[in-house]
Amino acid sequence: MDEVGLGKKLQDARKAAGLTQQDLCQRAGLSYSTLAKIERGAIKSPSIFTIQSIAAALGLSLGQLLGEPSPQAAVTSEVPKKVSKSGVKFVYFDINGCLVRFFHAAFTELAATTGASADVIETTFWHYNDAVCRGEMSLEDFNKVLAENLGVNTPFNWQDYYLRAVEPISEMQELVSWAAEHYHVGLLSNIMPGFIDAMLAKGLLPKIQYRSIIDSSKTGAIKPEQAIYEAAQHYAEVQPGEILLVDDSRANIMAAEKMGWKVLWFDDFRPEQSVARVRQALEFEEENANPS
Repeated sequence: MDEVGLGKKLQDARKAAGLTQQDLCQRAGLSYSTLAKIERGAIKSPSIFTIQSIAAALGLSLGQLLGEPSPQAAVTSEVPKKVSKSGVKFVYFDINGCLVRFFHAAFTELAATTGASADVIETTFWHYNDAVCRGEMSLEDFNKVLAENLGVNTPFNWQDYYLRAVEPISEMQELVSWAAEHYHVGLLSNIMPGFIDAMLAKGLLPKIQYRSIIDSSKTGAIKPEQAIYEAAQHYAEVQPGEILLVDDSRANIMAAEKMGWKVLWFDDFRPEQSVARVRQALEFEEENANPS
């Protein structure tokens, strides 16, 4: 299906549900400009996760939204998930500093290739990072501002530096795959537009079936702001006390705890100990297995 055909299907489904573009954006955690561009076919190959979010907001399966023949539902029914002894049904994992080691090495590479001081690089980066992660500033504009501050005249893409710098934390990658076998799992990240798709494509994140991916650049809010947790809770479709957040930021953990979530702080300097704590928190009894 081409972009125009996809956009028409989405628009028809939205109108059939009696929703305006603004209504759907709020439900799906998308920016208005993103949805408008998808509906008019201006975005080439929109993320599958974006389309899944739209389908969920409309109460449709991906196949129903796209008008594809339904698979044999009885054969492909989902394997029942478990409930931990502490009542957890859904696990959200942070990305930076939790699933991958943080990207500070990218600053070092930038300093080496541009001759700019590390102080200028980090100051510029952190000045604009929140705006980009909220979707208020495009990655293209961020690249221009960063290049100007570093005195770079050639084409520049921060995502390339980021992808070269981050390293998967193997212990956590294994844990996520294990958790997905027994629980619904999702990603909850402050991250720039397009980075999650790029990381999945490069194998930097576990390739599993995520129940929910809360991308701050699509949600329009960042941790520890309440709005992003509300969106995450909505898409988890469970009660607050049934969610476990694994994150490396104390501030993010505290905000989730105020929402009534269960939380665990991840220490990437001691990944083995952190993984052991998460596994302990997710211990279950076989009789607790429930249908989804």
